[in-house]
Amino acid sequence: MYPYLLHSGHLFLPTFGVLAAVGLMAALTLSLRTAATLGLNPEALWNAGLFTLLAAFVLSRLLLVATNLGNFLHYPILLLMVPSLTATGLLLTALVTVIYLRIRHLPLLTTLDAWAAPATLIWAFLALGHFAEGSDPGLPTTLPWALAIPPATAPRLHPVPLYAVIAAALITLGLLRQLPRRHRPGTIAAVALAAAGVAQFLLTFFRQPNPYPVPLGNLLDPIQWISLGMIFFAALIFVLRPRKQVPHAV
Repeated sequence: MYPYLLHSGHLFLPTFGVLAAVGLMAALTLSLRTAATLGLNPEALWNAGLFTLLAAFVLSRLLLVATNLGNFLHYPILLLMVPSLTATGLLLTALVTVIYLRIRHLPLLTTLDAWAAPATLIWAFLALGHFAEGSDPGLPTTLPWALAIPPATAPRLHPVPLYAVIAAALITLGLLRQLPRRHRPGTIAAVALAAAGVAQFLLTFFRQPNPYPVPLGNLLDPIQWISLGMIFFAALIFVLRPRKQVPHAV
């Protein structure tokens, strides 16, 4: 495992952070292509994507500070370094993004279609980052591609992050192939949500179980609840999408 690309004295360059940054830039660049395919203004979609990413970062940090104000006053830098992307932060980000899209006169469903493949591309890079740093551990297995974790006596594990990379890459390629054939706004976004939700749900059967209590007992893993929510919203988009076909971009 390679948690750091650079480690010199007090200077640390985490591999996950580097791959996440590369993934975000790759996704924004890909959005220029998907925007043109769907007849959107590429520059406007780039700006909207950048706004969404910045909103997610700022809102997550504000929520973290608000819920841990005492710790923030004593250890501000240390607290701000803690990963803080939560369901509440994502919900607020979605809300302000919808408002931004309305102000910029960007059609919501078509924008979501254009963002679908870039979003799954980000997922691929994040999963690759988890693999590099040795996080997201899998269950023990005897399969030949099992991942060896120190010490040598430890059981070999399913390489769940690599499974996620493969799933995300396949979904991204499939979305890019279907994008020019889109018939109704929202179709690509619905397919992306459903496919990613199913993939994440299935991946939980190879992950180590969540050790913390969750709503409704331990009926489902937290990621499984999120996956079902993604599938639900995919169905909602599919049902509520306009029935009128859209013209194909030249």
